[in-house]
Amino acid sequence: MESILTRENEILKNNELVKIEKEYDEFEIIMLIYQKALNSIVEKFTNLKRILNEYYNYEVITNVTSRIKSPESIAGKMKKKKIEINYENMIQNINDIAGVRIVCNYKEDIYKIRNIIKNQKDIKVLKEKDYIKKTKKSGYSAYHIIIEVPVKIKEETIHIKVEIQIRTALMDFWATTEHKVKYKPKKKLSNINSFKLYIYAKIINMINDKMFKIYIKQNTNTKDISNLA
Repeated sequence: MESILTRENEILKNNELVKIEKEYDEFEIIMLIYQKALNSIVEKFTNLKRILNEYYNYEVITNVTSRIKSPESIAGKMKKKKIEINYENMIQNINDIAGVRIVCNYKEDIYKIRNIIKNQKDIKVLKEKDYIKKTKKSGYSAYHIIIEVPVKIKEETIHIKVEIQIRTALMDFWATTEHKVKYKPKKKLSNINSFKLYIYAKIINMINDKMFKIYIKQNTNTKDISNLA
């Protein structure tokens, strides 16, 4: 990536590296490259959403969203990890600068989508974390995958890390609500309310299982989508 970043008077614009007169900050250039990687993944899974929904005859993927971490969030994470703040360390050590969230209906769909990701020839899986089989202490559940995405800029191809989070709709509701009540307000969340959130996460997990059992009973001819590429 460094050779791309040190070129004078060039910047990504409309997915192409072009000459400019304005002097761009190096961080801005890096973020534009991450954005290009993110756009390619969102496009891939938006198309996959349509294919799976037609194939499986219900919404396997209900939503695909993305985000780029803010400079403050990146710096905060590096400080927390006690990593010296510079661009090289940021690129090498912060895996979730670019993030995609895939929301589906059932836990079983999460693993089907995971298998589809691993079968993509243009994606390299670097790391996986299963917070469904082993939830976080807070009760958080999801499947996280760190991948590398090829980004072509003129004649060069560079590989950018993107984090994919796969959740059910109920898991997503819990996670977004927990984040709002735990991290956004100035008042610290009490131990009793933290415990309540943990219990609610367990209840949500139970509801996920029971809802899927009902679906299976109503649909005996389910299809295996794990080998779709």
